[in-house]
Amino acid sequence: SSFKFSIRIVLVTFITGTLASCSENSTDDDTLDLPSNLEVTVDIQGKTPETPDGDGSGKITLNFSAVNADRYRVNFGNGETIETTSNTYSYNYVGEGTRTYDIYVSAYKADKFISESKTISIYIAGSLQWADEFNGNGSPDSSKWGYVIGNSGWGNNESQYYTSRPENVKVENGILKITAKKEEYEGASYTSARIKTQGKFSFKYGKIEVRAKLPEGGGTWPAIWMLGSNIEDVGWPACGETDIMEHIGNEPGKVHSTLHTPSSYGASVNSKVIEVENVSSEFHVYAAKWTAEKIEFSIDGEVFYTYNPADKNANTWPFNKEQFIILNVAMGGNFGGEIDPGFTKGTMEIDYVRVYQ
Repeated sequence: SSFKFSIRIVLVTFITGTLASCSENSTDDDTLDLPSNLEVTVDIQGKTPETPDGDGSGKITLNFSAVNADRYRVNFGNGETIETTSNTYSYNYVGEGTRTYDIYVSAYKADKFISESKTISIYIAGSLQWADEFNGNGSPDSSKWGYVIGNSGWGNNESQYYTSRPENVKVENGILKITAKKEEYEGASYTSARIKTQGKFSFKYGKIEVRAKLPEGGGTWPAIWMLGSNIEDVGWPACGETDIMEHIGNEPGKVHSTLHTPSSYGASVNSKVIEVENVSSEFHVYAAKWTAEKIEFSIDGEVFYTYNPADKNANTWPFNKEQFIILNVAMGGNFGGEIDPGFTKGTMEIDYVRVYQ
């Protein structure tokens, strides 16, 4: 009948429409747009002109984006891979030394993807054991630093009186500032500060890095150094002294690294001088890497002096005991020399002190 014929027509139309719809969806899946315009940037933590491979933390931040992508896969070049739907990812490389990695980022839409690669060189100092980033304002952290007070000349005929006053030592806007000033104080003509970790922190073997900007002025003698924690028992130089950085204001740009041992101390032969540009206008990273075999001194990641005596007896190698850290600015003395009559004040700025092991 005509009624049955009508139903058949409707059913054929419905089935045909359904098949057409399925066919259209299948075609959409087959012609799915690829992701496009993948952009990738890598920020290495602490990367500066003087530390182009970063600050030793091994940390990077990846930023990536692509049109028509619903997820990303990142291969960090060290065998580790992650997937994320975010457009940013922070990662921490581990190990030690300066290493090169090829990072691959793929942007996915379903099973289709495009990729970009970035090659980075990054410095990894090791595991951070102790640090002071000097965040905040006020006095240095008393749980980490103590003060040396007085004007004994310290065996070098120095001219300053060391204080704990904020005029001479303070943390301000994330920077430790040690300031030597020309002023009459407690019988001395200059004031300054010396802080130390003695009794609060010491270590044996590892790498210490200090990012610093040095004071200007004839007669200034800033120092970043260490002494053996057993100094009160065995005295100096039997305890050993590691001078990571010393600078004579009368010879701008000449940085000294020196070891004092029972076999050579005072005007020690175990020393090297290097010329460094812009020591007072720019920050540089002064470092010493200390192992059971040798001590390497570097500036901005470049090793320039290695102390490695063949015969490591007590006279040449007292560096098998823990040492503590000292930061100070002296004035004049046997090493600092004549003080410029026009000198009024000079500041050593420290961005951070970090010890890795």
